[in-house]
Amino acid sequence: MTAAGAPLAEGDEPVRGPVRPSGLLDVLGVASVVLDAQGRIVLWSPQAEELFGYSAQEALGQYAARIMVDEQYLDLVVKLFADVLQTGEGWAGAFPIKHRDGSTRLVEFRNMRLLDDRGDVYALGLAADQSTVRRLEREVALSARIVSQSPIGLAVLDTRLRYVSVNPALERIDGVPAEDHIGRTIREVLPGLDADSLESAARQVLANGQPLVDVSSVGRTPADPDEDHAWSVSLYRLEDALGTVLGVAASVLDITEQYRAGIEAETARRRLALIADASARIGTTLDLDRTARELADVAVPELADVAAVDLLDAVVAGRRSSLGPTEPAVIRALAVRADHGAAGLEAADPSGEVARYGPDRLITECVRTGRPVLLAQVKDEDLAAIARSPEAAVLLARAGVHSYLAVPLIARGEVLGALDLKRTRNPLPFSEDDVLLARELAARAAVQIDNARWYQNARDTALTLQRSLLPSHPSVTGGLEVASRYQPAGATVEVGGDWFDVIPLEGDKTALVVGDVMGSGISAAATMGRLRTATKALTSLDLDPAKILEHLDRITDGLDHSIATCLYAVHDPHRRECRIANAGHLPPVRVRVGRPPELLDLPTGVPLGVGGVAFSTTTVDLEPGDQLVLYTDGLVETRRQPLDERLEELLALLDGPTRPLEELCDLLLRTLHQPDNPDDVALLIARAQALP
Repeated sequence: MTAAGAPLAEGDEPVRGPVRPSGLLDVLGVASVVLDAQGRIVLWSPQAEELFGYSAQEALGQYAARIMVDEQYLDLVVKLFADVLQTGEGWAGAFPIKHRDGSTRLVEFRNMRLLDDRGDVYALGLAADQSTVRRLEREVALSARIVSQSPIGLAVLDTRLRYVSVNPALERIDGVPAEDHIGRTIREVLPGLDADSLESAARQVLANGQPLVDVSSVGRTPADPDEDHAWSVSLYRLEDALGTVLGVAASVLDITEQYRAGIEAETARRRLALIADASARIGTTLDLDRTARELADVAVPELADVAAVDLLDAVVAGRRSSLGPTEPAVIRALAVRADHGAAGLEAADPSGEVARYGPDRLITECVRTGRPVLLAQVKDEDLAAIARSPEAAVLLARAGVHSYLAVPLIARGEVLGALDLKRTRNPLPFSEDDVLLARELAARAAVQIDNARWYQNARDTALTLQRSLLPSHPSVTGGLEVASRYQPAGATVEVGGDWFDVIPLEGDKTALVVGDVMGSGISAAATMGRLRTATKALTSLDLDPAKILEHLDRITDGLDHSIATCLYAVHDPHRRECRIANAGHLPPVRVRVGRPPELLDLPTGVPLGVGGVAFSTTTVDLEPGDQLVLYTDGLVETRRQPLDERLEELLALLDGPTRPLEELCDLLLRTLHQPDNPDDVALLIARAQALP
């Protein structure tokens, strides 16, 4: 209850003793004057002193009409005074009053009759300067008109952040009538907004008095409950003339169009950045699987939560493929990527596996028609057309797939496969803009994928040819135990022309050969095969190693100007020696029992195919237990270290405990050959044995 016994209106503060006065009356400067029944001044307020210019000592006891009214208005004033005292009806209006300084000014009056406890009659006059009253009236009228007609939403909140008033614009913005605002908080009126941040900002303004301008807020109101809107909110602390804090004024401007335009601009910028990123990241190598992974990495998470790069199996094998309307699609998954924490990987085809998709599947439709397939909103019945099997459809449902997009990978007019995209965590469905972006990514990646698959096919052909030309030899021949390895170059480099050979000869002798044809690809592999065949034919003549190299030099000179290095050695277990000739090749390593490994100091000679330079033969001892290590430059040469350092590393590895030769081959390759080495490696290790 209020002090008068009336119930409190909603939003009113309960009375708890004296409260600070309002400053409005001070602004008006309301003067109080009391006259007795004869018209003499009996009470004179300080405001009256200021308004009329007479001090209390000068005014009290004087007839008010004589000192305050001009003679021309005297009769009118006497009549008005009599009417107030006799009838008891008050009078209000403006009247010209004479100031003590002689000037005349209009004063706004409120006059009324008073009775004391003895029944005596008095007249009370409340007066204020009319210009001040009119100024305040204009300001109030202007404020009221601005508030009511402003297109900007305006509200006043009390110190407990409850609505005190709202204007019609805010009613329209919120979709809530003004009466449903009053006495309630932001959270109660608009539960679809982030009330915590708005109320926190309002409390800050109440506390420090510093305005907060252009605070952004995004959410939904009853005016449009299905769409997000954005507003610019500015907050100001309200105080009266005495500095009493009354509450917070808020202005609300709908900036949804600018907000959406900003989102669209940011989306466009991110998509351009994504395309630029794709151009830089996709196709860094000619490795097919890596190129597919690069495309999947670019697509996640910017475009999709789960991405798969699938190629038609026939395309991977190097064949063209065209699907009929009733044919299934045989798909090989090259790469699968999911955003961190996103489900759906368990439903995807594992990388490297081949899956069969029926003609009614969406990915089959995509690769058959060469057109994108979009399901913006995936329903439960759609999952069967996305998944390869009913079990996979259950996994997709469990992962929460709600939007699906597949775009074809097309290069040089041929459909290679599809980029398969799903959304699980991202709440937005795929849009037509997403289709355009996915097609752009797929178009850029398809050319790189096509280059990689043709290169891989050519490389596989060359590698198959080269492996078919390399020998398979017994582990023991004559007086030697032999182990060998061939290691192709990195996956993104063409096959080279490295080779080795172990050729048994009469008298328990064995020829050991290691060579390297300069160049790469099928041509180098074919040249290597010719030289190996020629070497085996010449070896049967039992010629001196230097003579063998001279014949090979002439043969090489006739093979399309090819050049090759070669090391040719013949081991004689009876003499316990090796005769070695070198044609521009790296020196072999001899590992002797009880001694440190050594690089054999041989005349280097010139590579085969240069011509015009004689070769020489060097004889070295090779006792039982000694080892001879022959290798091509891919084992030791790198771009980061000098060759001398690498050869020292080779000697250090060989200067260890005696190992089985197969284990020693693996150790050397594992330690010295780098995975990204642009050259292949041929390695041949022979250990001398005593004859029975």
